[in-house]
Amino acid sequence: MSTAREDILDRIKDALRIAPPVVEPVVRDYDAEIELPDAERIDLLIDRLEDYKAEVRRATPSTIGAEVASALASVQASRVGIPPALDRSWLGDYAGEVQVDDASIPAASLDSLDAIVTGAAVACSISGTIFLDGSGTQGRRALTLVPDVHVCVVRDAEIVVDMPAAIRRLVPERPITMIAGPSATSDIELQRVEGVHGPRTLIVVIVSAE
Repeated sequence: MSTAREDILDRIKDALRIAPPVVEPVVRDYDAEIELPDAERIDLLIDRLEDYKAEVRRATPSTIGAEVASALASVQASRVGIPPALDRSWLGDYAGEVQVDDASIPAASLDSLDAIVTGAAVACSISGTIFLDGSGTQGRRALTLVPDVHVCVVRDAEIVVDMPAAIRRLVPERPITMIAGPSATSDIELQRVEGVHGPRTLIVVIVSAE
């Protein structure tokens, strides 16, 4: 006497014999990168970031220092942390204390920093996402999560339109952090609460050609 399980399996086998499965090629048209003129690509990123309540500032290579200093002054930051390989000229106009981060510094002590300044690995315009990969210009994850203010410098060459293009630029073995505006969540009454999982304030300095 056959069991119900055997009956079901026999019916499946009969169905496969009558109509064997056809293997269709997987069409990956979605994987094609979208291209936009430079101005539209940057404007789209700015629109998304501002929609996420990030503050966006524009700069050129020669005005990065002034714009970063202005951003830090706007949040009254007197003590700033930076990753070890950050271009120090970006803080050339900043008069406050600068602490170069190191893995030996306890993560809890990073809370004493007023702000941090980092670079970015890549930014995706369509989603408004900035990717950090833990490299020397972005630092360890604790540095970008503990302090309350994050000033992130994103250069034109690091901005792509869509997610496939952004993913191709990343190294999978690196600790990837994705940022889309200030850290925020909602409480049980759906009230927005900022600064729960990371910086309460995100200031993005977008650097384009002179």
